[in-house]
Amino acid sequence: MKRTAFILLLTACFFGGALGQEPLRLWYRQPAQTWEATLPLGNGRLGAMPDGGVLRENIVLNDITLWSGGPQDADRPGATKYLPEIRKLLFAGRNDEAEALINKVFVCRGEGSGHGDGANVPYGSYQVLGNLHLDYDYDTDATHPQHYVRALSLDSAIASCSYTVGGVTYRREYFTSFTGDVIFIRLSANRPGKIGFRLSIDRPERYRTTVRNGMLEMSGQLNNGTDGKGMRYLAGVAVIPEGGQLSAGDSTLQLRKADAATLCISAATSFRNAGFARQADSLLQAALHKDYAAAKTAHIRAYRKLFERTRLTLSNSNTAATLPTDERLAAFTRDPSDNGLPALYFQYGRYLLISSTRPGLLPPNLQGLWANTIQTPWNGDYHLDVNIQMNHWPLEVTNLPMLNEPFFTLVKGLVAPGEKTARTYYGGKGWVAHVITNVWGYTSPGEEASWGATNSGSGWLCEMLWRHYAFTRDTAYLRQLYPVIKGAAAFYLSTLVRDPHNGWLVTAPSNSPENGFRLPNGKTAHVCASPTIDNQIIRELFAHVGEAARTLGADPSFRQQVAAAARQLPPNQIGKDGRLMEWLEEYPETEPHHRHESHLWGLYPGTEITAAGTPRLAAAAKASLIGRGDAGTGWSLAFKMNLWARLGDGNHAFRLLQNLLRPTSQTGYNMVNGGGSYPNLFDAHPPFQIDGNFGASAGIAEMLLQSHDGYIRLLPALPDQWPAGSFRGLCVRGGGVVSMAWKDKRPRWVSVQANIHHVFRIVLPPAQKNISVTVNDRPFPATSRNGILELPLKKEDTAVLIFK
Repeated sequence: MKRTAFILLLTACFFGGALGQEPLRLWYRQPAQTWEATLPLGNGRLGAMPDGGVLRENIVLNDITLWSGGPQDADRPGATKYLPEIRKLLFAGRNDEAEALINKVFVCRGEGSGHGDGANVPYGSYQVLGNLHLDYDYDTDATHPQHYVRALSLDSAIASCSYTVGGVTYRREYFTSFTGDVIFIRLSANRPGKIGFRLSIDRPERYRTTVRNGMLEMSGQLNNGTDGKGMRYLAGVAVIPEGGQLSAGDSTLQLRKADAATLCISAATSFRNAGFARQADSLLQAALHKDYAAAKTAHIRAYRKLFERTRLTLSNSNTAATLPTDERLAAFTRDPSDNGLPALYFQYGRYLLISSTRPGLLPPNLQGLWANTIQTPWNGDYHLDVNIQMNHWPLEVTNLPMLNEPFFTLVKGLVAPGEKTARTYYGGKGWVAHVITNVWGYTSPGEEASWGATNSGSGWLCEMLWRHYAFTRDTAYLRQLYPVIKGAAAFYLSTLVRDPHNGWLVTAPSNSPENGFRLPNGKTAHVCASPTIDNQIIRELFAHVGEAARTLGADPSFRQQVAAAARQLPPNQIGKDGRLMEWLEEYPETEPHHRHESHLWGLYPGTEITAAGTPRLAAAAKASLIGRGDAGTGWSLAFKMNLWARLGDGNHAFRLLQNLLRPTSQTGYNMVNGGGSYPNLFDAHPPFQIDGNFGASAGIAEMLLQSHDGYIRLLPALPDQWPAGSFRGLCVRGGGVVSMAWKDKRPRWVSVQANIHHVFRIVLPPAQKNISVTVNDRPFPATSRNGILELPLKKEDTAVLIFK
């Protein structure tokens, strides 16, 4: 029997078939009134967000590679000569003076990121590709729609819209093809001759629209911040009518009285692609010769190969499951018993990840793939102090390891510019990246010391890339990764300095990301020596570099150096208030409820603080979380959710999930009391920032399964709201794929499939006595010691545990 069928049979046996997964879809009874209510489609390169308008529809188009700006040298020559004075001021407790000096001589050269408004400076911004407009014709003046439904199916990655006008039922389908690499839009009606529209395409600036060979074309060149000759792009739109009359104007297409029509949209940019115009035209021509039904079937098949690798069902979903998604969000704030909504939200995060990256291209940015402006918030770039990392938190655990490559390639591209930055500012070896980067390889500090001096960004990037190895144990990948993480370690090893007060090796200067503190003189500062996050990241980086070197039989001398340095890093410290200290000194915070929880990195996503292994530090981390409070921006809520899950408090993690699912319409910047979800379930920082979606998916997985401390922990943070459920295809470190079902908050069965040879250690539920174990359908003599069951599995073995 196939493994999937066997798992379904097990679930049915224990639950009587009552855990069937409800349809995974977002749906609404009206067109989108804001961009944050439109439905996101993407195939990892092209994106489309239709608003489902009845008289006029706007479809926002995106290409993951469309960036203004260009390569630049933002390193400030001679910066390293000021480093001794900066460190002297820091060690003298004159952090405010050190910060002032850094702002003068130790930040980036030029305009940096443009303070987050970099569309027209060399840093650049991720930008909207364009807007496709359809003005629809009807045979009646009474155009108020009846029976309107707009939906997005996560099971098929297809959006749809249907309604009735003048007794005619109209239907639209939209998808960004995972096989043809174009966008398809299908328009139909239940009566012939009823499809008519005027079609146009534009963008806010730098475009020209023409009609060529009966097709719309939009082309242009973005600003590179220097001579204006930046990235070029081309988008093409073709209409395949079924009946009717298609005519062309100078920059529009008009279709009248057709039975149906299919629109094909192709686009490409010059990013690493000199032949982009030929590519866009070739893809469009290929789409024109495809049968729509066949293209749709191929798209669904390709998409499901990724999406269906993981399933989640939570029992006891209430009647809110029948509500439109916007109404369902509102209902959840009043009554959180709708367990289908967290399951939908979990899969929505996976859907967004699958849709916004693909091997050979770019990782998801601050908005994934989707943007509707020229100046995307914070440039739509890659922030290295939590955001790009959070974008990838669900990647391994939710069974999407093949999507790691764009992230790895981006980081690998930072090594060469990061080596120059390391020399210019620190006289250091190896490579460093600070707090922001873009597709052009930016590694310099930011333009302000208060946030831009953080230099642990490169270390955190490497630790996220290490996670891929921890889950897969792919030694071929490790060989590619090793030079990258060794270079990052070499930077810290060569730039750590001895703190004259305590003898520790410390980073100086640095920040605890974006947070500030008060000095004894009453002044505020952000720059410091060795914030807690730096020590936690570097300690784990050094350990993993040592493990990689041993595994690969490389660099014994370097291995010894990082091990010796790791022992001299500042330890985690607990303050007088019982909280984990964020800085080496117990400074008062300027914002006690600050959105960042950087000093808790060692609890999550790091692994050095655990409830079982370091209970005092775990208690101090808990006290810190309580002190920070449960409010925050979207991604901050997701971070706290994962932290509470690591502490084993599922009810508190669920409370953070409730906050994330609070409906909001805020679109402006709110860095204090923001958070929540837009009607289309996009995470509200606000404005929209996709890392909260990804962080929440990872958090839900963390509530159900953990493996960070060398053991598989089943239901480690299960909230009271989820007494029964099942999942299939979550992954654990060591190359294992786990499925399970539970009832009355206790596991009923668990399967572990090994992708490599590995010994899996499972923490058994307390007081669990009767367990039967099979491996490949044969009885296995299972023995446990101290509540731990060891399963030595070979590649492709599957073990099944049944709890009686």
